[in-house]
Amino acid sequence: MNATNHQKCPSCRERKPKRLCPALGATICTVCCATKRQVEIACPADCVYLSSAKSHPPAVVQRRQERDVSFVLPLVSDLTEAQYRLLVLLQSVTVAQAQSAIPPLLDDDVAEGASAAAATLETAGKGIIYQHQAVSVPAQRLSSEYGRVIGEIASSAGSQQARLERDAAAALRRLEQGARTAAKMLAGDEAPVYLKLLGRMLQPASPGEKGQESTQSSSLIVTP
Repeated sequence: MNATNHQKCPSCRERKPKRLCPALGATICTVCCATKRQVEIACPADCVYLSSAKSHPPAVVQRRQERDVSFVLPLVSDLTEAQYRLLVLLQSVTVAQAQSAIPPLLDDDVAEGASAAAATLETAGKGIIYQHQAVSVPAQRLSSEYGRVIGEIASSAGSQQARLERDAAAALRRLEQGARTAAKMLAGDEAPVYLKLLGRMLQPASPGEKGQESTQSSSLIVTP
C-alpha cells in the first residue's frame, strides 16, 4: 500500500498528498499544488503540473480568482484613477515588507500601519504636523515605510502635493479596510488572509511567461 495514504500534505497538513512537488521535494495535495503554485511555492519551469496549468487552469484556481475579485472590487470601485494607482503601489510595498519582516506581518499590522500613515496625512492636511504611531512594532515599521514612499512621491509633485497626499490617505484607508475585513469576507482562507490575497494579486510572471499565468495574476488587479 502506498505510504502517502496514511500521510497528510506537508503544505496544508489537512489533505492527502497526491502530487510530487519538485520545488519542495515532497508529495503535496492537489489543492495546495493548484492554489500555492508560484505564490508560496517557487515552481521550476519544467514542472509538469505548472505546464498543464498554463493551458488548462483548474476549476479551483478559477473559483479562487472569482472569490478574490468579489472581495477586491467593492474596495476600489469608487476610487479615482490616481487613488487606485497609489493603492496598488502601497499594496506592492506591503508585499515587499512582508517578505522580509521579522516577526512575520499579520493582517492587523497592515491595518494599523495603514491607519497610522493615513491619520498622519489627514492631520497634515488640516495644517497640523503630528506623526501618528501604530501600536505594534511591525505595524509602525510598515507605517514608516508607507510614509517614506509617499513622501518621495509628494516631494516631486510640486503644486499638486496636497492633492497627492489626500489621494494617498484615501488609498491607505482602503488598504486598512481590506486588511480589517478580509478574514471575515474570505472566511476559511489561510491566515494572514489579506496578505496572502495581495500575494496572489501581485505575483510576478516568471521570465518568458507572458501567457496564461500572467493573465491569471493581472485579472485580480481590478480597474475602478
